[in-house]
Amino acid sequence: MKKSIILLCILFLGSCAELQQVVNNLPQTTGGGFGVSNIDIANGLRQALDNGIDKQVTKLTQKDGFYRNQLVKILLPKELQKVDKTLRDIGLNKLADEGLKVLNRAAEDAVKESTPIFVNAVKQITFNDARQILLGNDDAATSYLKSKTRGQLYQKFNPVINRSFSKVGADKIWSNIINKYNAIPLTNNVNPDLTDYVTEEALKGVYTMIAVEEKDIRTKLSSRTSDLLRKVFALQD
Repeated sequence: MKKSIILLCILFLGSCAELQQVVNNLPQTTGGGFGVSNIDIANGLRQALDNGIDKQVTKLTQKDGFYRNQLVKILLPKELQKVDKTLRDIGLNKLADEGLKVLNRAAEDAVKESTPIFVNAVKQITFNDARQILLGNDDAATSYLKSKTRGQLYQKFNPVINRSFSKVGADKIWSNIINKYNAIPLTNNVNPDLTDYVTEEALKGVYTMIAVEEKDIRTKLSSRTSDLLRKVFALQD
């Protein structure tokens, strides 16, 4: 008799485990079954990020996409700020301006390489990721995307920016700037790694603009341009 009871318990517990697994795999909803499923949430987050990539990152690839955008404009690194000031002090304002502009041109050129990497990362958002992102901070989706893409983008951007320096004439302009500065009496010679610096600044700019779009969708009803976005982001309001 005892053996039969033990056997029944084992079978019952096994069935419960299987049943729980089935339940866990069903779409979770809110609102008594009339709410939003995990699939909706994941697709909504993907759509929000796709919007950020399409609307905001694309702007950065256009002429002056970085240079005329005060949120992401690439300024000079600290070691070159003294170079810029010194050149302006001796009347070489135009050369200093051109040096700054070509750094931004190289970043604009490199960002064109980012879209396929972003699209692939967006596709990989899981149901669990989506729920955590939805109920997270205003930049939670951007932070997720950054964690999944930053390494790949750096590897992609760095050689592109290096080539872009030649393409947009930055190598010649900065060689001229550095040579002129180093020839000025009583100055310390400089030889900065501009490729690495612009790569880092370009990456920072990309994530900044995606975060702008994400925040708009989270906080402005007018930015939720589809039924899916309206339904999903209503959960975090």
